[in-house]
Amino acid sequence: MTDRQCRENAADCDAAVYTVAISPDNPEYLCALERGIPLISRADYLGYLMTGYRNRIGIAGMHGKSTCTSMCAQIFMDAGADPTVLSGAEMASMGGAYRIGAREHFIFEACEYEDSFLDFNPSVAVLLNAEMEHVDYFKSLAQIRNSFAAYASLVGENGYAVFNADDENLIAAMSQADGFRGKKITFGVQNTAADWRATDISVTDGHPSFTVLYRGAPFVRIRLSVCGTHNIYNALAAVAVSALCGIEKDAIANGLAAFCGAKRRMEYKGTCNGAAVYDDYGHHPTEVRTTLDGARALGYQRLFCVFQSHTYSRTAELYDRFLHAFDSADRVILTDIYAARETNTYGVTPQKLASDIGEKASYGGSLDQIAQTLRQELCPGDLCVIMGAGDVYRLFGMLGL
Repeated sequence: MTDRQCRENAADCDAAVYTVAISPDNPEYLCALERGIPLISRADYLGYLMTGYRNRIGIAGMHGKSTCTSMCAQIFMDAGADPTVLSGAEMASMGGAYRIGAREHFIFEACEYEDSFLDFNPSVAVLLNAEMEHVDYFKSLAQIRNSFAAYASLVGENGYAVFNADDENLIAAMSQADGFRGKKITFGVQNTAADWRATDISVTDGHPSFTVLYRGAPFVRIRLSVCGTHNIYNALAAVAVSALCGIEKDAIANGLAAFCGAKRRMEYKGTCNGAAVYDDYGHHPTEVRTTLDGARALGYQRLFCVFQSHTYSRTAELYDRFLHAFDSADRVILTDIYAARETNTYGVTPQKLASDIGEKASYGGSLDQIAQTLRQELCPGDLCVIMGAGDVYRLFGMLGL
């Protein structure tokens, strides 16, 4: 394990596993190419590893994958099912983002970027939601629907697709999944025909509680320890998967109550000038909006959001949606756009985005300058969410958190 990427790390490897998120000029990737070291994509490698497991549960969706994966992990662990887990976020009760368990259950996060989830081998394909995202790869909703249909079809005739019946794009995807031969299981809140449905929803101090119905009959009452009504969908998917794999309903409820969140998913970091400060990985307008709506429900006097937009292509393509993603916030501070693998050929700037959001938004300058601004403006009774998928997390060190 190293804390930096350089050619020397790959020089003596027998094989190199890479993700599609790296750039073509990554030094370790280039070293492997030049030395003739076998290269295996992460998706191919995981697809091979999971073949030895009876239940291969792949959590897919544009949003909520890490949280739902972690919810399932918590339930299975607390129920004594000893799952193998591979998540996109660390989890305190798991001691990291993965665990090695028995050979019965493999719970994994299935990322859709560049269709990498099509290299997996799920027996249970969970589809949380689908909308425009990863616009540097997906060029239309039709392409996204086709990809999710193909992913669901990987389960084979003995497998299951567990999908959100409130999501129009997923309904369309499953209706056109000509290659699907498995069984369909649905979950939802609004769709009364869903197999698994949340009713009698209440929110206390930002934390939802609800009754789960299974095909119209009461199944179990759920109380979540994570905030935000959007997490009802993540929990419903976890309930459906857990029940499918034989977990008892009381163990499901206890596991969800014990789940206190995944790292960088509305993770409490401490206080600055008496204000509560949280970390969140959200970088899509839907994620920003739902996270801030959930934060608003926690009852603080003022809601601050420091946001680092991730990639120029996403910022440009979803620009109009970003304008209203911050409606729940009282104060919005934008950082420079995190380039990741891109150059700015789109003409988007944080200054223009802040201006178009309105008076409550401003461009904050460097992270050092933003840290100084927060120390000047935050006070007791405030909540500040620092949000983004790039290096905005550096602010916590600058604030002494």
